[in-house]
Amino acid sequence: MPAPIRLRELIRTIRTARTQAEEREMIQKECAAIRSSFREEDNTYRCRNVAKLLYMHMLGYPAHFGQLECLKLIASQKFTDKRIGYLGAMLLLDERQDVHLLMTNCIKNDLNHSTQYVQGLALCTLGCMGSSEMCRDLAGEVEKLLKTSNSYLRKKAALCAVHVIRKVPELMEMFLPATKNLLSEKNHGVLHTSVVLLTEMCERSPDMLAHFRKLVPQLVRILKNLIMSGYSPEHDVSGISDPFLQVRILRLLRILGKSDDDSSEAMNDILAQVATNTETSKNVGNAILYETVLTIMDIKSESGLRVLAINILGRFLLNNDKNIRYVALTSLLKTVQTDHNAVQRHRSTIVDCLKDLDVSIKRRAMELSFALVNGNNIRGMMKELLYFLDSCDPEFKADCASGVFLAAEKYAPSKRWHIDTIMRVLTTAGSYVRDDSVPNLIQLITNSVEMHAYTVQRLYKALLDDISQQPLVQVASWCIGEYGDLLVSGQCEEEEPIQVTEDEVLDVLEGLLVSNLSTPVTRGYSLTAIMKLSTRFSSVNRIKKVVSIYGSSIDVELQQRAVEYNALFKKYDHMRPALLERMPIMEKTATNGPTEIVQTNGETEPSAVEPKHPPPVTQPSNQANDLLDLLGGNDVVPVIQTTMPTKPASAGGELLDLLGDLSLGGGPAPAPAPSVPTSQPSFLLDGLSSQPLFNDIAATGIPPMTAYNKNGLKIDFTFERANPNPNIAVITIHAFNSTEADMTDFVFQAAVPKTFQLQLLSPSSNVVPALNQGTVTQVIRVLNPQKQQLRMRIKLTYTHKGSPVQDLAEVNNFPPQSWQ
Repeated sequence: MPAPIRLRELIRTIRTARTQAEEREMIQKECAAIRSSFREEDNTYRCRNVAKLLYMHMLGYPAHFGQLECLKLIASQKFTDKRIGYLGAMLLLDERQDVHLLMTNCIKNDLNHSTQYVQGLALCTLGCMGSSEMCRDLAGEVEKLLKTSNSYLRKKAALCAVHVIRKVPELMEMFLPATKNLLSEKNHGVLHTSVVLLTEMCERSPDMLAHFRKLVPQLVRILKNLIMSGYSPEHDVSGISDPFLQVRILRLLRILGKSDDDSSEAMNDILAQVATNTETSKNVGNAILYETVLTIMDIKSESGLRVLAINILGRFLLNNDKNIRYVALTSLLKTVQTDHNAVQRHRSTIVDCLKDLDVSIKRRAMELSFALVNGNNIRGMMKELLYFLDSCDPEFKADCASGVFLAAEKYAPSKRWHIDTIMRVLTTAGSYVRDDSVPNLIQLITNSVEMHAYTVQRLYKALLDDISQQPLVQVASWCIGEYGDLLVSGQCEEEEPIQVTEDEVLDVLEGLLVSNLSTPVTRGYSLTAIMKLSTRFSSVNRIKKVVSIYGSSIDVELQQRAVEYNALFKKYDHMRPALLERMPIMEKTATNGPTEIVQTNGETEPSAVEPKHPPPVTQPSNQANDLLDLLGGNDVVPVIQTTMPTKPASAGGELLDLLGDLSLGGGPAPAPAPSVPTSQPSFLLDGLSSQPLFNDIAATGIPPMTAYNKNGLKIDFTFERANPNPNIAVITIHAFNSTEADMTDFVFQAAVPKTFQLQLLSPSSNVVPALNQGTVTQVIRVLNPQKQQLRMRIKLTYTHKGSPVQDLAEVNNFPPQSWQ
């Protein structure tokens, strides 16, 4: 056979190829020739053929058929053959192929070879692709070479030992004796690899970490010599002596000093020297400074040193290199919680980074800016962040809007400022505002009682300008439904009131229902708002017509709402004012994210009963509670879900039929003793036949108790038990008024945990006479199948001397006989 072409000629030929197909043809032709040569067992040109095969492998072509030829080259006695063989093994073999185990004996022999360069080849190969089995077999040879006096072999053996430890961590102690003298070596290469080995051991074993902490003074001395030695041509990079070794030592010091006072104290001075003496005109110096900053922040360093580190990061922010600015922002973001005041000094520079063209820098600057917001700088920072929100790319708007909402909620200097900020975000970020922001903003507006007129006026004006921003439209619809009477009354102390009629308000809401810009969710908000206005406006007939139209809507959610609202206008018109009354103040819950409005279904734990405005998405029916939730009365929850099987409600009428004539825990009842409908749960029918409701209840001798006594209103509980079902406790409330004026519009509401079931019947009256001249009674039936201690949360609302009064109370001291 003719001699194969040389590697250089092959490279030149391949580079002349004009198309990929032409290159593939050349490669395939050469591979065929190489295969033929391998089959002929051509020892003369095996080395050249494997070298060409490795080049083709680097180009992405298959070269696995040369694996065994690499092993043959490794077994050769010629150094040139071994060099190509070991290179081929590192490129073509890994521990997934069983062929690599055939190398173990060859590597072992070469580790004991008389030539250091052959030993170096074996160490490099083992450190690159040695499997755990090979590492176990050859760890002894590596440990021996680690103790040799040859610096060329020691540095390679140290790196090979790192690979062995990663593969077989339990062999770590084998290398411990060999590490004693590594740091005393003068050779920079050995020092560098020794520090890498020590770092690996400290990261993997707490025992090793404690053992090597005694080396901190020695490491400090090495680092000091490096920064004080001056010009060293052999290791100098841009005027800095061996920056790679400096960085490695700083990383090891960071590990050794973490959570250790003595070690941190020993390295404080040298870290200060490195921070002040390192040249910053080149990237080499910035790399060392960055590692120094990370070390200072991780160890228990002095406060002055930490301030120095943050100032270094502040200087990084002024650098023209985008990478340096990015790492500075990332590092400041990690330290802002522990050194807030020091980072605050660089606030103006951080805010300037919001204008950077680089997307990554902008995002880090935005996150850091929100982390810097506090009560003192809230106005200035919000001005900058709102300007950023106005001009930033769409990918930032959702995160920025959420950040502004959270910061404003936490640090708002006034209610009006808070509302104005929210309005600015809603009109600026538009549809980029996240869905969870809408209920959170509604909760905020509800709790700002004195700002209701101002808020609804501002939102109404915003709707007239733009109805394309769906979150804005949803919040505005909700507020107009709740506070529409304040809008048309023209009363607003905060700014010039606008003159608007009821028809104009309804025109806007009806426009939202028919607008192509409105989403189904927004239409749900608008229809509910129109329904709410039926108790606030006089245009009831117009509202009835609008609601009836959507009873046949193609949107199932909108249709169900309209059908239920139509039923309220017809069969349950007497309940409509109570069901559509204004939402009470919503209490917040502690969460990790944005404030949530939590639906509790009558639970009394872990926090107060918290109402929730209807989420405008289709929900499965949850018996009576879903209707209460839909109509804005979820804080009542007088009827708890029973254990009977449920089915989804296909129309609002089924939900209303389920409630029957029960009072919903609020509002005056049309009859003092309503009957229980046949669709009630079975436990409510226990003991009922043709006799009156409580004819078969026998007295049980349970002592009465006072549940509430405040502002002249006293609520007493008396107890009875139903004979057919001893698990039902019958509680009768007695309301007394010791003041000189009647308490009108009296409503008693109750909620119990989910383990109980509760039925709240209609009160005897909604007026509590003055001077204890009469009493209002109301019956509560509580099913307690698990015999748990009774707990109840009550809500009282009434009007006294022309002023509305609302109060919450917990009742936990029920007598044991009432629940045992």
